[in-house]
This record gives sequence, C-alpha cells and structure tokens, in this order.
Amino acid sequence: AAIQPGSRSYERSWIRDGSLTSTALLRLGHPEIVREFITWFAAFLYPDGKVPCCVDARGADPVPEHDSHGEFIYLVAEYFRYTGDRALVESQWPAVKRAAAHLDSLRQTRRTAEWRTPAKREFFGLLPPSISHEGYSAKPMHSYWDDSFALRGFKDAAYLAGVLGNRAERARFAAMRDQFQRELVASLGAAMARHRIDYLPGCADLGDFDATSTTVALSPGGVEQALPQAALTRTFEKYWEFFRERRDGAQTWEAYTPYETRVIGSMVRLGWRERADSLVSYFMRDRRPLAWQQWAEVVDRDPRRMRFIGDMPHTWVGSDFVRSVLDRFAYEREGDSTLVIGAGIPLAWTQEAPGVVVRGLPTPHGPLGFTMRAHGDSMVVTIDAGVRVPRGGIIVRPPAAGAAVSASVNGVAVRPRAQGLVIRKVPARIVVRSR
Repeated sequence: AAIQPGSRSYERSWIRDGSLTSTALLRLGHPEIVREFITWFAAFLYPDGKVPCCVDARGADPVPEHDSHGEFIYLVAEYFRYTGDRALVESQWPAVKRAAAHLDSLRQTRRTAEWRTPAKREFFGLLPPSISHEGYSAKPMHSYWDDSFALRGFKDAAYLAGVLGNRAERARFAAMRDQFQRELVASLGAAMARHRIDYLPGCADLGDFDATSTTVALSPGGVEQALPQAALTRTFEKYWEFFRERRDGAQTWEAYTPYETRVIGSMVRLGWRERADSLVSYFMRDRRPLAWQQWAEVVDRDPRRMRFIGDMPHTWVGSDFVRSVLDRFAYEREGDSTLVIGAGIPLAWTQEAPGVVVRGLPTPHGPLGFTMRAHGDSMVVTIDAGVRVPRGGIIVRPPAAGAAVSASVNGVAVRPRAQGLVIRKVPARIVVRSR
C-alpha cells in the first residue's frame, strides 16, 4: 500500500509525497489506493502523535520533519471530502487527535516569554526548526513550509471533529487553528520587516525567496486570502521574473527541480492564465527522455551531462504537475467556499471543435461535467447536473479575446464581472460576449 516517489533513490514512503500524490489520485478517481495508504501509514504513528516523515523496510524514520503531522491530518480529511467515507474517519480519529495534539505541543515551544522579545518576535508561535525542506538539510530552520501544513492540520482536525459531530473537540481545534493563523501571519510580517523584503520568505530565519515552497500556502493550505496580499503577489511576480529570464536565456543556469510545476497551480489561482500556460509549455519540453512523458527529480540544461537526477519517473514531481493541470479546469477556493471553473483554460483550446469537454471530474462537491466553446466573439459554457453547488457558488472564469460586454445565465441577462460569474444552480448554460 506504500506510495513512494521512486524505486531507486527514493524507495521509501514519505507522508509528504504520499499526501500530495494521494490528492492527485483522488482528483483522478482512485480513492481506493488512498484509503489503503492511509490505513497502512497510520500504523507507524508514534504513541505521542508524532507522524514519521517516512517509512521503509526498517520501519518509521525518527528524524523530526514537522510538516508530517499536518500532512497526515490533511490526507484523512481530503479523502473524506472526496469520498464521504465516514467509517475511515471514525477509524482514524484517534490518530488524527494525537497528531493534532502533537502539533499543538510543538507550537507551544515558541510561545514562551523568550520568543516574545523584539529580537525573536518573528519566531513567536511557529513550529520549531526542522529539515523537512531539503534546502535546510544542513541546518534546521523555522520553515514556513512546516507552518503551512500545520495550519492545514489544525483546520482539518476541526473539520473532521465536525464531521463526527464532536462539538467540544471541534471548538478546541478551531481555537488552535485561529490562534495559529494569527500568529503565523504576524510572523510573516515580522520576518519581512526584519529582512527588509517585500515577498513572503521561505523561512523566518533567512528571509529567503522560495516561491516553490510558498505554493503550499495556497494549495493545499488554502490560506491565500489571509496572507498579506501585496507580498503574496510580489512573491509570484518575482518567480515569474526569474522564470522568464531563465526561459529567454537572460539568466545562466545549470539545473532545476521540476517541483516548480506546482507553481502552475498558483498562477491559476492568482488569475494569471497566460503565465500558467507559459510555464506548462516550458516544463513539458524538459521531460527526460521526452517520449517517457515524465520528469526526473533534477533537470540539467545539458541532457547529456552526468549528474544526480533522482528517480525517473519521480512521482512527486508528476503529482505536482497533475494537481496543477487539474487546477486549470477546476479548483476549490476555500476562503469563500467556491468551486472555480475554467480559470486556467487557454482561449485556443476553446476555439477548436469540440472545445473543452470535461466529464465526471471528481471534486469535493461531486462529479463535475462542463463544456467551454468559443463561437466568434461569444463564449458558451454549459455545466451539467450532478455536481453540488457549494455555499459560495460555482465561479465560471472562461478565457476571452477582450473585455466582456454582456452575459446571460440560462437565458437571463446578468452583469459580466472580471472575477467571473457566480452560478447558484445547475444545470446551467452561460453565454459571455466580448468585444
């Protein structure tokens, strides 16, 4: 049942890789594999709730990597969101509670008087340093990667308590969630001030730039609306500048890790459709060998140079790509409880018959079916019955050749909006005309 990133260098099963690979599997309709992985991995949790970073033939690895705990909780919750399998939640609830309690004990170590001083205020309320992020393997850091998954874990512990009808536990974990989120956002502000930067740092210690890491705050973190918006925008603007220089030859480079494919999804979520498409085109050219339809963990500028490349295929890179590509068609926006459709679809895809056709795409709101087809200066979108409309509605964001001048939903004229049309009932037929 173990999900592992590869069969050679990475013949071990990480909860980090496994949780995000499981998300890709759930979004492509393979819940049974995810259920088996959850049940198998849960047996290796420590009695105090510590979730091991990885497991191999020798058993659980004791190295502390503090992203693990939130990832396990998230995995159980994500499985339920896609399947409604309450029995699995009930069986794993004791493990979820222990993992959430362990997370709380970790953050409390940075909530004492020592960490309230001006000299250390950027560390207050965070998880302690770890090496979960490969960039900090030489020296553990207060990694915001860990904190993004911790917040996800507190959110989902409260969510799962609600699923089971346990009001007291839900309130307890929700209080942890809210306090941790406030202190995380305050830490980001303090770290930016300390290091005099205008982007979101990878860790509080260094103020380093690492957009590939910051992506997890958006997905699966779902916390983008709580982050300082100017800094969030600047982070991915800065990545785009770096990407464009590398792509266009303005920057000398030797190698990169295709974990960057997860930035595609961030571009979609920020509303940067054309930039997302540019990233896809670039990364697709760097599959090695091209006919294998996959990526190694490391891509060298010179494909014939001998170097470490990791495993081929490297399934975590692959699952990052899968999640990003699926975001182009539809993604859940947690902040306002909406399902966003079409935000990453290029106009060209809709101009060739039969346009974009999606059938039975798994979502937390049931199977999604829709079509998107351009007809002259009009875009016609149909959404099938079957998907449940979330509390915030379904947001339709089709591509357009120009500004929208008129729109209708099921024959009723509505005001076109740049941020998309809100659909409250399905089936629906949407027509948007642009100039």
